[in-house]
Amino acid sequence: MITPAFDLSQDPGYLMLNIRVPYTRTSEFDIYIDGTDFKFYAKPYFLRLSLPGRIVEDGREKAKFDIDKGLFTLRVPKETAGEHFEGLQMLTSLLAPKGSRSAQPLVEDLKGCGESAGDDEDEDEEEYDWQVEQEVYKESSEEELKALQKYGFGNQRSGVFVRLQEELSDVTDVKNPDGTTAAERRRARLEAEASAFSADHYLADLFEDDEIKGLLKFRPWWTKLSPSTEQEEEAAVSFTDDEKEQLRKFTNRSYLLDKASRYQVWLSLVDILLAHSYEVRSTEGEHNVESPWTIRKLSGTLCWLETYSSVQDVLVSFGRRVLCYPLYRHYAMVSAAVRDTAKILQSGKACVLKCLLDIHKVFRENDPAYILNDLYITDYCIWIQRVKDLHLQRITFRSKGSATQAPVMHQCFRGEDWTSHLSQQGQLNDQASERRNLPRLHYPVSKVPSVSLKRASCTRQIHSA
Repeated sequence: MITPAFDLSQDPGYLMLNIRVPYTRTSEFDIYIDGTDFKFYAKPYFLRLSLPGRIVEDGREKAKFDIDKGLFTLRVPKETAGEHFEGLQMLTSLLAPKGSRSAQPLVEDLKGCGESAGDDEDEDEEEYDWQVEQEVYKESSEEELKALQKYGFGNQRSGVFVRLQEELSDVTDVKNPDGTTAAERRRARLEAEASAFSADHYLADLFEDDEIKGLLKFRPWWTKLSPSTEQEEEAAVSFTDDEKEQLRKFTNRSYLLDKASRYQVWLSLVDILLAHSYEVRSTEGEHNVESPWTIRKLSGTLCWLETYSSVQDVLVSFGRRVLCYPLYRHYAMVSAAVRDTAKILQSGKACVLKCLLDIHKVFRENDPAYILNDLYITDYCIWIQRVKDLHLQRITFRSKGSATQAPVMHQCFRGEDWTSHLSQQGQLNDQASERRNLPRLHYPVSKVPSVSLKRASCTRQIHSA
């Protein structure tokens, strides 16, 4: 059976279903309605939905079929007029009956082992090296599996990198994910960030910021959302046909997370959304070949399999990475990404889901970043559909507070104030350093770049304005 493309909408009295079933006969439709259970059959299509509210079959329902478009439209009355059905855009969560579980593997080989590549083999003229070194695969014992470190969505995965470390070395910066503890990953991440920080690049972006000012004026699509109620919030976010198709492809499943795991899932979500917000602003909404790298590199969750303990830790980590790795290394870009992420969370789970689907598409089209979909993004796309918007609003409040109550981001690099080296050499005075609130970092005196007093003065005028 084929699951057809479908979408749902509503008005105060009726639920509308649009089901795309090309190449079917108008006499072969079967419809079953019973409270929250809806079934539709038109050979070879079958659709079963578990609705968030009850509908009735009392003679007021209407149906029509557009043969040219292959579109079946059904209008069914609600059992309680005026009731709002929540989550009609969460297509994956509507597909399977409530309480169902899925144990399907993350990766399935849909082709039979006996299928040949056909003419493709003839076109490949490169001779294969049959003398490549091989190792007999050994099943890991239960003790070995327990010793492996956890990572992924809700820290529920392990052993993914055991045999594929060489192939997946470009996915994460962790050398041995399965044998490295969370504390060791964090220490290695901090050391890598301190080593990667370039004062030359940072000061160049600080002084020559015309291009960055242009990026700060860009308005992502979520900034144009202004829903005042939950109903308006769902209607404000629309999904493309490709996004709806991807939602239908997901396997609906439930997640059994304890309190600690749920907390980690929320913090990692904020971290991933921050990286996505920066990437969208830095490319002005037009993804490019560097987009997978940017999102992965700016997220400690995706790049270092990091597990955070607070929203403040997430913000500090993100700020450090923005000042170390991407093309535009400016604190204003950090602040803009924090505001964008707060807006996304405030706009509700439909907005969050659309951002996650965008990340999923970016990774899906990149090798080897696709593995991050299996580890994190796919699960987030499914899990977020069942989340209450109240939880998102609480995270938004906390993230706003963490970003504004203390100069957390201005202290991304703890340690000796490296701007004092500049003042010691007569390049900048201490007062100017305080006014500019430059980040802190252990940095050798010999590597601090020269900056003229005239240029620093101009920069101070720009910032004071």
